Amino acid sequence: MNTPASMESERRLNEGAYRELLASLFEARGQAWQGGPPATHERHMQRGRILVRDRIELLLDAGSPFLELGELAGEGFYEGVAPGAGIVTGVGLIQGRACMVIANDATVKGGTYFGMTCRKHVRAQRFAWQHRLPCVTLVDSGGAFLPDQANIFPDEGLFGSIFHNQVGMSAEGIAQIAVVLGACTAGGAYIPALCDEIVIVRGKGFMFLGGPQLTQAATGEIVDAEQLGGADMHSRVSGVTDHLADDDAHALAIARRLVGELPPMPPPLRDRVAPRDPARAVTDIYGLIPRDTRKPVPTRDVLQCLLDAGELSEFKAEYGETLITGFARIGGWQVGVLANNGVLFTESADKAAHFIDLCCKRNVPLLFLSDVTGFMVGREAEQGGIAKAGARFITAMSSAAVPKFTLITGGSYGAGYLAMCGRQFKPNAMFMWPNARAAIMGPEQAAMTLALVKRQNLKPGERWSAEDEEAFKAPIRRQYEDFAAARNYARHLWVDGILDPAETRETLTLLLDLAARVPAPATRFGVFRM
Repeated sequence: MNTPASMESERRLNEGAYRELLASLFEARGQAWQGGPPATHERHMQRGRILVRDRIELLLDAGSPFLELGELAGEGFYEGVAPGAGIVTGVGLIQGRACMVIANDATVKGGTYFGMTCRKHVRAQRFAWQHRLPCVTLVDSGGAFLPDQANIFPDEGLFGSIFHNQVGMSAEGIAQIAVVLGACTAGGAYIPALCDEIVIVRGKGFMFLGGPQLTQAATGEIVDAEQLGGADMHSRVSGVTDHLADDDAHALAIARRLVGELPPMPPPLRDRVAPRDPARAVTDIYGLIPRDTRKPVPTRDVLQCLLDAGELSEFKAEYGETLITGFARIGGWQVGVLANNGVLFTESADKAAHFIDLCCKRNVPLLFLSDVTGFMVGREAEQGGIAKAGARFITAMSSAAVPKFTLITGGSYGAGYLAMCGRQFKPNAMFMWPNARAAIMGPEQAAMTLALVKRQNLKPGERWSAEDEEAFKAPIRRQYEDFAAARNYARHLWVDGILDPAETRETLTLLLDLAARVPAPATRFGVFRM
């Protein structure tokens, strides 16, 4: 029996476990913010250069928020490389205008590009393109990390896609400004060269397709870096660069001036009312999330902590109860909420398709709060048309052209992960909480499924004891648990980052503001099978 005392004890235990998750997250963030080792920092500053995050702080308006994307990308992938893969990407205000900032960290392996660095740069560009944000790129990079060429060079979404995105955004009038603060070599020289305007720092910024050593090897010509690609040469002779700066701070001041000369940020195209605090403190979520990851998140309680005044104008409240749908506001912006409250049945899937249709017709952004084991299985569900209902849900979600945001609050598995606007369906942004997990199925289900397959394939007379079966299942569980973890998704850039629940409202408010300034195209739905 749940007494007030037992419930309070459970809350405290949950909160204690959650704060351990947060401590681990903050430690990883600290490593990402540190970038390279202290000795490299010291050498960088001794050369009269500013560290990457200090550069960003000088570039942004005082007090500006900074929504960082891919903060933990590449964590543990490369020896001696901190989380973040040597590049910082995020949205902040410059001269009152929201901009995407993409900044190389020269203290991390000279700012060279690994495969994950490329993917993170490309993801930042695509976010900027979708929201029509000017890109300000702070260039300080030695180019590609050659041993990782298979993950840098040959495919779409890698280094070459950076150029393609720059050209596409420029063609649509989305400004591209580069600030060359250090090395910029080989193919990397095209990153600033493809921008609308380039600022370069005298004595520190260099741009060349082939550096002095490569030039000598290829042509026999002996030339120093300044003559080959220095700031004065490019500003006075080649005309490659447009603005000459004396030092880092001067270059960033010029970049701020250039942004100030851009057309103003478009006004919001959706109405915003005065924000109201949620009905419960956002930090209450720490005590609400069960320590046992097999237990579902109490979604209705969580909504009380996220929505303005905790108010949800629920749609079809009595039908398909395992999916909560309704209209709400976050930070004053209206959203259409789809939040799991159990396994997805035919009724809940049909309700989702109906609700998404309403939101598209009313131009209301969609917010998916994902905590789902999947769609219901079994004879009754199949005979009830669960496959058709699920297809209708996925068709509606995939077709919806209004802004879409996904937050994984608990476990998100299989087709349920997909239907709740998984990464494959290109939500505007997608985040996880530290406790969140996602995989093709849960660890226990995977272990049980593979154990059943093995048992069915036993040879006649072959014995398989309960101990043998458990020994078989244990590594499978571990494998799935490791794969499903939020940190694993963040390091692979399968999500845009991990949020402390206390950061969620502010993050969603900023995202909704950005999305409100871009016209939403009309939604054209695929075929709904009936």
